Amino acid sequence: MSQHLEMSLHLVGIGVSHSIAPNMHNYIAKSLGLPWKFHATECPTTEELVNLARDSSTAGLVVTMPYKGSIMEHLDERDQLVSIIGACNNVYYKLLDDGTRKLCGTNTDWRGVKGCLTEKGDEKTRPTQLSPAPALIIGAGGASRAAVYALNEHLHSSTIYVLNRDAQEVESLIHDSTKLPHPPKIIHVKTVDQAEGLSSPYYIVGTVPDIEPKTESELEVASIMKHFLSRAQKGVLLDMCFKPRRTRMIKLAEQLGWPCVEGTHVIGYQIEEQWKLWAGEALVQKLDREGAWDVLLKAAEESTGINF
Repeated sequence: MSQHLEMSLHLVGIGVSHSIAPNMHNYIAKSLGLPWKFHATECPTTEELVNLARDSSTAGLVVTMPYKGSIMEHLDERDQLVSIIGACNNVYYKLLDDGTRKLCGTNTDWRGVKGCLTEKGDEKTRPTQLSPAPALIIGAGGASRAAVYALNEHLHSSTIYVLNRDAQEVESLIHDSTKLPHPPKIIHVKTVDQAEGLSSPYYIVGTVPDIEPKTESELEVASIMKHFLSRAQKGVLLDMCFKPRRTRMIKLAEQLGWPCVEGTHVIGYQIEEQWKLWAGEALVQKLDREGAWDVLLKAAEESTGINF
């Protein structure tokens, strides 16, 4: 990718106008000496997203909901992570000999999950290869795939409990997880009675919107989650939802003594890998990581879109 041309980067999805990412990415571009601009861009359809991806002035994309799955069929090349996780959140380019660009995709979400879950917690009790521990995921949608990969392949949780109101979504998650190098044991926990017979999870990851439970199935999920949170053994909880930053799950978990990490941090732990793909590994050695994090956290504190 040319380091001299004015190019654009985009966060693409639906409902991205509240994003706190642009300031951080624009800070990074400036620190690397690149005349690039990062935008939060609403894409009402997959077609609009693909057109933006194919635009010669686009240097890269961060893909968010609801396109992490649908973008995959439009890529010229998808790496092993996209294939085994089943979701793409980062689009980048490879320049071919004839001057054309190949549209490529990967998944860096799992790095955000891993970074957040290792940010807090007691190192003495953290799961290891010799002493693994179960994990718990709330939700079975697109974001849960990256969480399963991070937990199973990198954080020593080969048994993963899932709380979700839709049993079919959990079956789909279980099916997709068989593509992993070491498929985990996924248990759909449907009742508090069932939960009482299970070991305590060390890691808990929320992957659903912050919506007050109302239906019978939603209330059951909330009861099971509270049961696990109320146990004496505490690990680390990450809620990937950050609209609002202080979600119901985080407030409850903190009241019950859990160290918690908010979802905005997921963004920060991906930046180095994302920028390596967009701008090249050599240039990213100059990346001001600490400065980028400062800009991100400041934007999170000041955002009226996620602080309510």
